[in-house]
Amino acid sequence: MAFQLSKLTAAAAARVSLSTPSGLIRESNFTRCIKVSHTIIKNYWRGEGPLNTASLLNSSRRGINTVQRLEKCSASSTASKSVEWPSFRPWKRGGKFSRPALVLFGLSAAAVASSSVHSSALCAMASHSELHSEDSDWKKVKKELLSMSLEERRKKYKNYISLDDIPIWSHSDASSPDETHEINKKISLFRGDITKLEIDAIANAANKTLLGGGGVDGAIHSGAGPFLRKECSTLGGCETGKAKITGAYNLPAKYVIHTVGPIAHGSVGEREKLALRDCYYNCLHTAIENNLRTVAFPCISTGVYGYPPDEAVKVALATVKEFLETHHAQMDRVIFCVFLKSDEELYKKNLPVYFSQAADQSENSL
Repeated sequence: MAFQLSKLTAAAAARVSLSTPSGLIRESNFTRCIKVSHTIIKNYWRGEGPLNTASLLNSSRRGINTVQRLEKCSASSTASKSVEWPSFRPWKRGGKFSRPALVLFGLSAAAVASSSVHSSALCAMASHSELHSEDSDWKKVKKELLSMSLEERRKKYKNYISLDDIPIWSHSDASSPDETHEINKKISLFRGDITKLEIDAIANAANKTLLGGGGVDGAIHSGAGPFLRKECSTLGGCETGKAKITGAYNLPAKYVIHTVGPIAHGSVGEREKLALRDCYYNCLHTAIENNLRTVAFPCISTGVYGYPPDEAVKVALATVKEFLETHHAQMDRVIFCVFLKSDEELYKKNLPVYFSQAADQSENSL
């Protein structure tokens, strides 16, 4: 394709005079022509019309007719219809094209040539191209994503970790009498990126605005894309301990359940404990209300909110155990997703206390 393009460009250059001074071109019309070429290429990438490279690099005497033919090829695009094609006329003076005109046609053809490398992928994505436009309605985008099959959704995100790749937590003491308890089979500990988990829902340690922040909140908003913020902006914020659900958009998960943890600043009282408990419990309750069976939690409030990690892990484990004991049939897996090695060690240390031997220990640990 590149060699063919070179031949076409050379042939066009031999037939087109470059003597017209660039000052004879009106700037406004030149700008319109740039928009026209951009529209042509954009329509081609979207699969809304064929593009003939040879026609695009045709002689000056057929240049205007070529553009008109391209307009017909892209007739399905409202963007191309809005462009004033006669604006190409000031390019032509005395039957000759100016140097900038030829350069623009050459760049257009080069862009088409480079796009051919990815043409198959672009064509596959063409039917869902509106999902990548920030002007799209988030409700329509959310509905379309949720209606897709798993195979279709996997074309939308680059990397993912499936539930099958996340092992069920197992205590090292195989002789533990409760080791095979059904609740224990629903728990996983995973250290890694929560935004890569391909599950029903991931919890987000958000702030009260729900419009994105730092830490895991910022990572989730960044990965999900602008539609997450658009949907969040309609929710009216979220109070401490409450939970609200949105789509996950560009993330492998289907949903994001947002919760706002308590601000502790290193000092934890009964109020902070109850608020943190509410975060986990309300997220799980929101999940089953929406028929979601797999949920992952980050460490809530242990970052800038200052909740001591060694205290937060106990609240998290006790609350999840309490919930699973009463909603066992409605949940398949709860994943504690940590980022720091120190947090992973805290969970490894405390998981056996709540999910192995003494079933009543968790009730006395808060």
